[in-house]
Parts: sequence; structure tokens; C-alpha cells
Amino acid sequence: MRLAVAVGALGLGLLFSCSEDFTNRPSEDGISLDDYYSTNEQVASATNGMYARTWFQFHNKFFFAVAEVGSGNMYTNSSDVNSMRNFSITGSDPELYNGWNSLWANVAQSNAIINFLPDRVGPAVSEEVLDNTIGEAYFMRATAYFYLVRLWGPVPIIENNLAHVDQPQLNTNRVEDIYTLIINDYQTAIEKLVEKNRGANYGENGHVSKGSAKAMLAKVYLYQQNYTMAKQLAEEVINSGEFKLLGGSAVPGKSFSDLFTYPNNNNEESIFALQWITDGNYGSASNCNTQFGISTAAITTSNASYGGVFAPSQDVLSLFGPGDVRRKQTIMLPGDEYPEIKVKLGEDDGTLIVPAADQIGGQGAGAAIKKYCIGIENGTTTGPIDAWAMMENNTYIMRYAELLLIHAEAVLAGGGSSSDPAALASLNAVRNRAGLESVSSFTFEDLFTERRKELCFEGDYWFDLGRIPRTQAINIMAAQNRGNQWGAEYFTPEDSDFLLPYPSTDVAKNPKLLEPPVPYEF
Repeated sequence: MRLAVAVGALGLGLLFSCSEDFTNRPSEDGISLDDYYSTNEQVASATNGMYARTWFQFHNKFFFAVAEVGSGNMYTNSSDVNSMRNFSITGSDPELYNGWNSLWANVAQSNAIINFLPDRVGPAVSEEVLDNTIGEAYFMRATAYFYLVRLWGPVPIIENNLAHVDQPQLNTNRVEDIYTLIINDYQTAIEKLVEKNRGANYGENGHVSKGSAKAMLAKVYLYQQNYTMAKQLAEEVINSGEFKLLGGSAVPGKSFSDLFTYPNNNNEESIFALQWITDGNYGSASNCNTQFGISTAAITTSNASYGGVFAPSQDVLSLFGPGDVRRKQTIMLPGDEYPEIKVKLGEDDGTLIVPAADQIGGQGAGAAIKKYCIGIENGTTTGPIDAWAMMENNTYIMRYAELLLIHAEAVLAGGGSSSDPAALASLNAVRNRAGLESVSSFTFEDLFTERRKELCFEGDYWFDLGRIPRTQAINIMAAQNRGNQWGAEYFTPEDSDFLLPYPSTDVAKNPKLLEPPVPYEF
């Protein structure tokens, strides 16, 4: 991390020389703050890069290698991403460093906008536009720290990177202090962000809103078992009508299958999604279509020369019950037909009929991932591709279906079961959209399973396992078949496996990472 690079990329014109550490992580994009923000349009565009490039190395492999392979949802035997399958990840893992680096890039970029943008806008810029942009930065910093604390536990709190130029070696701070920062940041985002109504003009829905911040904060409170605040915020979002369940009563012309298609980027259900773009630069678009799906000499769902880095685990192949429409839109099994997905069949193009289990390729899982797999380039169906066969279909960080499940769980509030009408309305809306019948009561285990089915391959199950009693989580994971179609494998995590090791390179530069966390003075 070069402060000269990070700060220079933000146009602050400061050239410092110091050791590389997370206090000056590169910004990952080309935002400049010098002599640029003279109009509302320019200020509003300041955060555009923070919806894609700052998240790229987190999302490209790390996110799925940890949250999905680690949780037992995905299987892979690719050497660069399979260490969490048997809980053998170390501080020298390159993808571990990429994920860590990317999250600190988000923090650094957010800090630059929060601390320096107000002094670099012209008189024609409205206060509302400036506030909204700064609110987006607070939202992004809170989200980055929400991932950091759940993945690593104690990490340093950095609110202004330039404040640590002379002392780049920092202690970590207590987990409770990090959550205080996250809550404060989301609350500030709620105050500053504009209100929206997610309508049918999807082009207007890309940036986060006041409702997005409330939804994310509801999730934070749920993780802290502050059910009162989680319920209150979830109900504020639900009652606002901003977000709608795609395929639910408010958007009946769509379905669960439409959620993960390019034409439905930024749909009514999207609360916060990464916004990929094929701008000719590596790291601006999404690689999911290549890394999921099918890749053999005979059939491939990607324009790349490789594919199928990740596959469904054997454990999730039986996750979905009869009549659950989410199965086919989550996991591709032999014989499934997808007329909307174009594939390469040798030298010809065709539509996808999933081949036999031993012909799917990839990782030998006998199945493939459907979510985020949209097929070879096909005009408006898939959008464009770049030189690396990456595409522009969004990646959800949070969508309305999860907010409904958060609401139901907050009403349950740790109890044995609930038949509360409002909670049932939220839960059953998700179930009905999936083609399942309504239930008249539910338990936490019911909700926990519903979350896994609804959000499978979206990066949540690892964190769900991390917030239940540790013995229960260990027992769940120890019982998972983490092998492929030809041989079962089982691995039992230890308590320490639920937090990742700090990257070795950063520990060498900042040994204080290994010291006990200290309180943070706000």
C-alpha cells in the first residue's frame, strides 16, 4: 500500500513516503478530487468507482472461496481457491490478501471522500447532492468494515488515512468498537442519503439510498441480536414501499429467475448491488459467468477459454425440496434445459441442455452453478463482455428477500417459534415466490434453512454459520460432504477457523496486528 499512490489517485496532490500498510491501501480507481467537482453531475459521479473497482479483488475469487466454499455451499479443487474447503487457509494465501486489500481500498476511498470532498466542490453544487455523495461514502465504509469484522474480528479503525502517515503501524481495535463505527456510519448514511422508490426504470436504481442504509443497518443489528432495532428498521423499509419482491404481488410480471439476469440489473428487489462495467480495464467487470457454469471441450457457458472454477457442493444438491423453483435457478443438474442461455457446442452455438454428470466438467461436482451464469455473449440478453470475458451482470450484496427474512427473525427475537402475522407475511412472501406453500408458524431453524436456500451462492451462509452457537455450527459443517461426485470428504473446523488469519505480508509490516485489540476513542 503506497500512500503516495492512494492519495495521489484521489487527487490530493500529496506525496508521502512510508512503509506499505493498510493505512494507505491503493484506491483501485482513478477518482480525482482536484479541480473537478464544479457541477452536481460531477459530484454525483464521485462514488461510481466504489460500486465496482474497489470491490473487484474481494469479489473476483475471495468472496466465494471463503463465504461459499468455506460454508459448504460450493465445491472447488482449484488450488488457488480451495483452502477453505478443508479449513487450511494461511496468512500467505494470495486470495486472502486480495480480499483484505480490496476491503481496505474501500475504506481508504470512502475516507478520502468523507474527509476531503466537501472542500473541493464549487458553489454551483447543491448541498443535497454533496450530502448524498458523502452518505454513499459512509455507506461503503460501513459495509467494508462489516465484512472486515466478520471475517477477521479485531482490525484497526481508520477514519482518516492521512492521520496515520507518520505512524502507519496500528493496533487493532475491539470488535465492539468496530460495530459502533459501523452503526454510526450507517446512521450517518441514513441521514444524508436521498429517499428513493425502486421503480421499473432500472437505470435509476444503481446507487444506494436511505432505504439501503436502513436495510443494511437492520442486518447489523440482527447480528448483534438487537432484535428491537432490527425489527424497527426492517419495518421502516417494508412500510416505505421502496423495494419490492421480484415476482411477488408488487411485481407479478417477473420471477425469481429474473433476479440474476443482465436485463434486470438494479431491479425493484435490489437493495445494494455491485455495478460492473466493461470499460476495457481489468477489474471493472464480473467474472462470475466464467467461474460458475459449465466448461468442457464439448460445451461451455462462457466466452473464456476456461470455466467452472466453482461448483455446487454435494451438500447443497439435496437442499431444495419438491416444487421449489429456486433449485433450477440456483443449481444446474443433468437434463435441465435453459433456453435463455446460449452456449458453445463445439464450433456451433446453441441453447443449454445440461449434459450428464460426468460431462459437466469444472470440478467433478456433477452439477453446475446457475446463479450469475448467463451464457456466452448474446446481445441484450447478456450485455457486453470485455477482453477477459467478464460481464456487466450485477452482484447482490443485499436484496429485499433477505430484508423480509431479517424482519421475520427479528420478530422471532430468539424465541422457540412464532406465529406473528407480520413475521409470517414476510417469511411467506419469500416462500410463495419460490413456489412453496405458506406456513402458519416457524422456528429459527426454519428461518436459517430458508436463508440458505434463498441466498445460496450469494455469500451469506458463512456469516450465518458464524453467528449461531459455535458447537452447532461446527456440527453442521462436520456433517457436510465436501468432496465431489466420486468421493465423499468430511472436515471438521475448529473454533479458530471461524476467523481468518491476517495476511502475512501485512503482519510483517505491522506486527501490532497480532497484539491484543485496544479500545478506540471516537
